Amino acid sequence: MTDSNAPKPSRRHRILVAKPGLDGHDRGAKVVVRALTEAGYEVIYTGLHQDPEAVVEAALQEDVEAVGLSILSGAHMTLFPVVMEGLKREGLGDVLVFGGGIIPPQDEQELKNLGVGAIFGPGTSTQQIVEFLDRHFAAKEARGA
Repeated sequence: MTDSNAPKPSRRHRILVAKPGLDGHDRGAKVVVRALTEAGYEVIYTGLHQDPEAVVEAALQEDVEAVGLSILSGAHMTLFPVVMEGLKREGLGDVLVFGGGIIPPQDEQELKNLGVGAIFGPGTSTQQIVEFLDRHFAAKEARGA
């Protein structure tokens, strides 16, 4: 269900969308990139076959506030933690990490326990992803962060 009354951030935020690992399917990631761009976000898409270190380096170089990882290969329990550790190592521990793909519910909870903000599975509308980010950034702005 979508919430058309979700708070909106007051400024344009930068988001990196990445396809780490060997997964060669990026249609979903491209749909999310387009939806986020249309919603007013500045989005950087890294393309296919990125290693986790390249994702972290791109996040650092692009000065992003969120990183979206799209993983369909089943390597999510390896790739998410490596990206998150790399972000922390580079002083980017406050960057929101969210993701999507084929992720079983038990793994989704474990990823959230590691600090992943949200996981969006198959069938999630792009509006739900936009509203999640809108709420996150509006709350962050309200805290003065």
